[in-house]
Amino acid sequence: MPTTTTTPSFLSPPHSQRHYHKPIQFHHYSHTLFTPSSSSATHTRRRPHCPRMEISPSRHRRKDKVLIIVGATGSGKSRLSVELATLFPYSEIINSDKIQVYRGLDITTNKIPFHQRNNVPHHLLGDIDPSHGEFSPSDFRRHAGDIISDITSRRKLPIIVGGSNSFIHALLVERFDPESNVFDESSSLSTSISSDLRYKCCFLWMDISFPVLSEYLLKRVDDMFDSGMVNELAEFYEPDADNQTGLRKAIGVPEFDRFFKQYPPQVGPDESERHNPMREGAYIEAVKAIKDNTCQLAKRQIGKILRLKRAGWDLQRIDATEAFRAVLTSESNGGGEEFTGVWKKQVLEPSVKIVKRFLME
Repeated sequence: MPTTTTTPSFLSPPHSQRHYHKPIQFHHYSHTLFTPSSSSATHTRRRPHCPRMEISPSRHRRKDKVLIIVGATGSGKSRLSVELATLFPYSEIINSDKIQVYRGLDITTNKIPFHQRNNVPHHLLGDIDPSHGEFSPSDFRRHAGDIISDITSRRKLPIIVGGSNSFIHALLVERFDPESNVFDESSSLSTSISSDLRYKCCFLWMDISFPVLSEYLLKRVDDMFDSGMVNELAEFYEPDADNQTGLRKAIGVPEFDRFFKQYPPQVGPDESERHNPMREGAYIEAVKAIKDNTCQLAKRQIGKILRLKRAGWDLQRIDATEAFRAVLTSESNGGGEEFTGVWKKQVLEPSVKIVKRFLME
């Protein structure tokens, strides 16, 4: 018999609407936890402007509830966020990946495609014009804060999703100092990271054994190249662009900028160049650098999450190791049913219980 649920009193039922470069072949399954309703919503794309943030606390009569999903790159955060926003259909997602905020390079930055968003509204995902310069943590705090206010004013739940912990810290702390790098290992933990947050937060931490995550990330890079990443990078290439800011910091851009400087993108096919051993060697080297840098990024992100945990942030760990191990296994045997079952049991269902308890508090 289907489980019936009551929408939390502080939320009203849905509005729904709006990339996942598809890192995993995720398979749908049936569930009876909630019955999502369908509708549509629109939201205005905001153009940022970058003044200096004032260092002052926000005042709230009542702290708004916010769900935050953290984890290393490739850990399934986007998938989980869409599933939860579908099961709790009064939710909207705010991207907190500092590269995915920019418009462009959808494959390279691994944005979730529109057709996989399941009509869930997404904010700050490909909304920022990269020509406007760096979108800083202060900018994110201001813009995401405005979006949260708008979402909660409509009695809906904001879901913050992304791997940029500097953005998440800037957004959530009551007092934010843009001059302080709280993730600098030489800084004092007790004074750098505050547990005084300006929202009532529920944190889900997507955690995966690093050897399993690394193996998956290597495969994901290969999948991205199969999806046309080289052509995307070739179109983005600018021979004189040496300023590594904003979107140009995306993993893949500097690695292939070096490759394209040696072997400029071809307008048409050149068979002699395609089979040039030196060119092939440089290409393999660029791909390897992307894989290495992606794994190093994941390691740094995990370190920052652990730093937040040690500072007293209540991160509730969801162990997705077996689900991702099943992904790697299913890729070799051609089936995804094992992954679907493990993901549902070990990731989705525990997450739903945590979120449901949080909303009913």
